[in-house]
Amino acid sequence: MRWLVDYHSGVPVYLQLVQQAKSAMATGTLRDGDQLPSVRVLAEELKVNRNTVAKAWAELESEGVIENRQGSGCFVTGSKTPLRRAVRNERLAQGVDALIIQAHHLQVTDDDLRALLDEGLRRFHQTRRASGRGELT
Repeated sequence: MRWLVDYHSGVPVYLQLVQQAKSAMATGTLRDGDQLPSVRVLAEELKVNRNTVAKAWAELESEGVIENRQGSGCFVTGSKTPLRRAVRNERLAQGVDALIIQAHHLQVTDDDLRALLDEGLRRFHQTRRASGRGELT
């Protein structure tokens, strides 16, 4: 997997790494058991502070997305999540609220927004099927 950083995006670098990791897991680029690059190696490759990568990996670990195996590195833990449904829904609701506000400012109708969401979901599931990961249950 290739990791990229956009310093002009306004998104903190550690969050960019978290988002890239989650996206790669969702599409099947990273799979259960895959090892992430070490903090030192990725920090040198991206020319960022080691603490930035460490913070991203800590965030992923706190969400149960990866596990740190002492002396071995960080590994993808698969689709298991320790988060309760209410917590997951709360986190998603924040993103949905931001999307609705952005759509309002861009004068996108409710029907067009639903159509965009449906199309995005269709592409997501198509990509998962193509990568052999199948549908979410």
